Amino acid sequence: MTTAPHAPHVEIALPRSWSSERDPARGLLAAARSREVPPSGFAPELTLHSTPVEATLEEWRAASIADLAGQVVDLDVEDTDTYDVDGVAVSYVRFGHRVGGRDVVSEQWAWRVDGVGVTLTGTVARVDYLDYGDLFEEVAATVAFVGDRAA
Repeated sequence: MTTAPHAPHVEIALPRSWSSERDPARGLLAAARSREVPPSGFAPELTLHSTPVEATLEEWRAASIADLAGQVVDLDVEDTDTYDVDGVAVSYVRFGHRVGGRDVVSEQWAWRVDGVGVTLTGTVARVDYLDYGDLFEEVAATVAFVGDRAA
């Protein structure tokens, strides 16, 4: 378990065999990329970001999803959900888009803790999604907020 440097209360377990980096000054709590590139040529990646958020979780995520249309090519929101894990609200979205001409799938889990929005995003080539979707879910399940309460 690695403690994210942004705040001592965010923890995540990233795949040990993946290369990783951090840049808390830019809100990048953690980023990891598979060292093994699948035949698709697109290396799967995970990122954990934080940003100040004054809105509710629902308002913030709705605005973030709307903003995605201007940030990614051919956005297609495929699934959204909000659920509760141990009393903590989690917002989930899966969306397709294109990166460098490749069809990719991204999954995002988001939490709002003490005015900070934390987002975990896993991105993989669409043809590789079945090989990595479960891994992304396993990593999302390790995100923990120690000593604080998500709201």
